[in-house]
Amino acid sequence: IVVSILFVKTKQVDAVVVGADRVCANGDTANKIGTYNLSIIAAFHNVPVYVAAPLTSLDITLGSGDQIPIEERKAEELIETSKAPKNVPCWNPAFDVTPAKNIRGIVTEKGVIEPDENGKIDVKAFV
Repeated sequence: IVVSILFVKTKQVDAVVVGADRVCANGDTANKIGTYNLSIIAAFHNVPVYVAAPLTSLDITLGSGDQIPIEERKAEELIETSKAPKNVPCWNPAFDVTPAKNIRGIVTEKGVIEPDENGKIDVKAFV
């Protein structure tokens, strides 16, 4: 992701494509930690973000990203690799949620889910 940020900042990319482990009915997506940050940086530099996701990752039972359970990894994983003091409180999520407003389209094997004229992504209608 660090390399991707450099390309976005130096204007050497036309679009950012990320994956998704889960896509909600409103287009919010969950992916590996750092995806949300990348979407913010891309938006700042007017670079569109596309999510490549198989149909099996579309979960229309979840209305929004607020309903996605986020896996939490052990704090020790982060503390040990960062050499931080062992008693430092730490939250170590494995995923983050990118809001649909940061996404230009969701690419599936069936086609691309794009925002409507109001900027809303309707995954339920696509499925």
